[in-house]
Amino acid sequence: MYHIKTFNQIAAAGLKRFGSSEYVINASDQADAWVLRSHNVHDETIPPHLLAIARAGAGVNNLPLDRLAKQGIVAFHTPGANANAVKELVLASMVLSVRPILKGFTWVNEQVSESQSQLEEAMERQKRQFLGAELRGKKVGIIGLGAIGASLANDLLQLGVDVIGYDPHLSVDAAWNISKHVTRAKHLSEVLGAVDLLSIHMPLTEETRYSIDLSWFERMKPGMTVLNFARGELVKDDDLLKAFHHHVGLYVTDFPRHALIGHPQVMALPHLGASTRESEVNCAIQAAETLKLYLETGNIRSSANFPNVELPYTGNRRLGILHRNVPNMVGQITGELASHGVNIDNMVNRSRGEMAYTLIDLDNFEHEPLSIHALYEIKGVIRVREF
Repeated sequence: MYHIKTFNQIAAAGLKRFGSSEYVINASDQADAWVLRSHNVHDETIPPHLLAIARAGAGVNNLPLDRLAKQGIVAFHTPGANANAVKELVLASMVLSVRPILKGFTWVNEQVSESQSQLEEAMERQKRQFLGAELRGKKVGIIGLGAIGASLANDLLQLGVDVIGYDPHLSVDAAWNISKHVTRAKHLSEVLGAVDLLSIHMPLTEETRYSIDLSWFERMKPGMTVLNFARGELVKDDDLLKAFHHHVGLYVTDFPRHALIGHPQVMALPHLGASTRESEVNCAIQAAETLKLYLETGNIRSSANFPNVELPYTGNRRLGILHRNVPNMVGQITGELASHGVNIDNMVNRSRGEMAYTLIDLDNFEHEPLSIHALYEIKGVIRVREF
C-alpha cells in the first residue's frame, strides 16, 4: 500500500489512475510520494522517507532538484502533456501580434451610438486604424524544437509561414516529429537576422538564465516581434527595454515581469499556457502513471533529476539503487551481490550528471539472504529499494 499526498488541485482523472486498493490519496506527512502542480517545494522540509515527487507540468522551477537527488528522491515531470495547449496559445498570440484585434474589440465596446446606422458610420471612419497584416508569407524563427516548438513549426507551415528552427540539443526522437520543410539553422545568427517573428521555447537552466540579452537583440531585424512562452527569466529585462528603441517592436509573453508591465510594446498574459481542461487532465494522468511505474517496478521515466532507466518487469526480485556517478560503483554493487551468492539475471545502469541509477533483476533461486544494509555501506549509495 502506497500513500500519496497531493498539493494544489490535481485532476480527478489522474488520481483515479492510482486505484483505491493499492493507494491512499491525501495521506499524512508519512506519504511515500507527493503529487503537485505549482506548489513551491524549495521551502518545504523534505521527509527522509519520501520516495518521489511528481509534478503535473513540464517546468520544474518549483522543485529543488539537486537537494531531492541527494536525498534519493526522484522528481518526475510531464514533458509534452501540455504541449498542445501552449502551442495553441502561441498561435493565437501570433495572430494578435500582427492584427490589432484586441484594440478593435476595445474600441467597439467603448462606442455609445444612438442607432445601428451611427455605429456603422463610426466603424467605417475608424476601422483603418486597425489595419493589420497576415501571418501567411511571414518568416518565423523558433528557438527550441522540443514538443512545443516542433508542433508549432509544423502548424505554422500549414498556415503558409516560412519556418526556420534552431536547437543545438535536438534529440533524434524530436527530429522525427519535425517536418522536412522546416529550415534547420546551424547557428543562432541565421535565425535572429532573418525572421519577422521569433518564438522562444528554450528550457530554463543555469546556462540559459538571462541569456537572451543585447547580444541577441542587436542581431535582430528592426521591429521584430519576440514571443516568449518558455520562461520569463530567460530574458534580461533591462536589455529588452533598451532593444525596444530599435530592434524589438513587440514583446509577447506568458510570464509577466514587473519591470515590463504597462510598457506599450509589451503584450503580457497571466501564465495561461497550460490552463486548459485538457492539459490539466493530460498532466495529471502522465504524472500518476510515471509515479506508479517507479513505485511498483523501479523504472524511471520522465525524471528531472535522475536518468531515465527502464527494464521490462517480469515479477522477479529486483533492486533499484540510486547512487552518485563515481568510478567503480557498479563493480562494488555487483561484487557485494556476488559475495552473498546472488546471481544477476539482467542489469542496466545510466548516469545523469553527478547522479546515477542501477536497476538489477536477480535470479529467483534460493541464495544467502541479502541485507539491503550491506549495499548502503558502499560509499556513494543514496537509496536502495527492493521489488
